[in-house]
Amino acid sequence: MIDAVDYLGMAMELRHLRYFIALAERLNFTHAAAQVHVTQSTLSHQIRQLEEELGQALFQRTKRSVALTAAGELFLPRAVHALGELDIAIALLSPASPELTGQLRVGTTPTFDIHVIPRAITAFTARHPAVRLTVEEDTAASISRKVLQREFDIAISYHPGDEPKLSFEPLCNEELVLLVGAKHPLASRKRMRMVELHRREMILPSSRYTTRRMIEEAFAAAGATPIVRAESDSITAMLGTVRQSHLATIVSRHAVQGDSGFKIIALESPTPMRTPGLVRLKGAPLDPAQATLASIIREVTTAADFQPLQRNR
Repeated sequence: MIDAVDYLGMAMELRHLRYFIALAERLNFTHAAAQVHVTQSTLSHQIRQLEEELGQALFQRTKRSVALTAAGELFLPRAVHALGELDIAIALLSPASPELTGQLRVGTTPTFDIHVIPRAITAFTARHPAVRLTVEEDTAASISRKVLQREFDIAISYHPGDEPKLSFEPLCNEELVLLVGAKHPLASRKRMRMVELHRREMILPSSRYTTRRMIEEAFAAAGATPIVRAESDSITAMLGTVRQSHLATIVSRHAVQGDSGFKIIALESPTPMRTPGLVRLKGAPLDPAQATLASIIREVTTAADFQPLQRNR
């Protein structure tokens, strides 16, 4: 059997991955070719070589547009990850590489500021103590704007929508769960259908957060309407309210991991799910510090405790 490294060395070369990622981000042969400094015909030829090697069409081409196929969507995050890891290795192993210094500005949504960011900071600062990390918590919309304005070098957030200047690398699927206090009437439940939350009293994230929209979509799909007694920009305030009152909330299970003061109840029909990822400027090269942090964040979010809840009945 041929492993992935051998396979890469046989026919697929690093340039194929770089060209593929550039075209996947730009979805325009002219712009992608300019980004990687080759002619449009060379780029087209290299992409076809890659597709022939993989035995899959990665792009759907028409006279007016270019789009990723299902195979291309599947291949993209893995190609970005593989190339990023190689870039890190090359940068860190080069004898001419000086110790990393400077500042790295990171944006994050609230949940990831609780678990992912502390782990990432700990690992990163151990490797690169001369780099100063600045972390700012914000909404997904504000994070996208600040990445565009170069106020953040990299961010953990949600898909920036149709913004053509931003790239998004999915990290994991994250379930949202119902959270109640230990003495809440629902505390004995292990799972609930969303429709059962109709007219239940709740505290929810502020409407300016993407998570609130996801929660409302799940309620709408179930034909349920909760009674929203309060809303908050602060996860800490929401958790404190749930612990001390009769109100329930819906949050990522990672917001309360290991906290015995709550009862976590799995939700279904539908299960609210969100996909966080790395957001950065399209076409902007990752310097060694950014690439290292991105790699650490990937490692943290693919750890066992960041997988979706097991549903044992």
